[in-house]
Amino acid sequence: MSRRVRVALKVGVWAACLVPLAKLLYGFWTDDLTANPISYVTNELGQTTLRLLLISLSLTPLRILFGWGWQMPFRRLLGLFAFFYVCLHLSVWVVLDHFFDWREMGADIVKRPYITVGMLAFSLLLPLAATSTTGMIKRLGAARWRRLHRLVYVAAVAGCLHFIWLAKKVRVDPWVYAAILAALLAVRAWDAARRFASRRAGGRAPSSSSSSSSSRAAPPRAHARPVPPR
Repeated sequence: MSRRVRVALKVGVWAACLVPLAKLLYGFWTDDLTANPISYVTNELGQTTLRLLLISLSLTPLRILFGWGWQMPFRRLLGLFAFFYVCLHLSVWVVLDHFFDWREMGADIVKRPYITVGMLAFSLLLPLAATSTTGMIKRLGAARWRRLHRLVYVAAVAGCLHFIWLAKKVRVDPWVYAAILAALLAVRAWDAARRFASRRAGGRAPSSSSSSSSSRAAPPRAHARPVPPR
């Protein structure tokens, strides 16, 4: 892929990720945020977070299934945009919905399960965003960084639960997000099981060859001729 194509794709990803925010700003400018603007904005920001998170998680399964690699450099950018929108989502809840009433917010976190899992998802995304730089990858080491960033799957599960439990009536879209996440997790689990089986098969091969080689007896050495007594 040429540098010009990579730049064009990156600009396209930035533009696509900023469309939901531009839509909300336009709705605010034209006073078209429905009869309950706080609920509408909160819901739109939350769904945008979940969509971007699922898109970022889908890039590796696409590589596993189809061998595509061009999309992988955009994984971090999509993840950071998901964190950006979840921060906006939380800010609307803190500033506009509760007006910085920390006691009431704390009570809601304890009493309402959908808020509890939502805060869990946000808390899990915090260290992932903080360690998303190349410098942090070098500091942590690639292996520890990968283990830490597996928390994104827990955050995605918590985000889906947050949306499902939030819905006061039966809605299809939370379950669609959950089904997409389940499919992505199934692909990753299948790939992990396949690689584990391949490693085990590779580990058994040397042992069998070594045992077969050791079973072949080496030819006996010729004994030294005894020295006749004087």
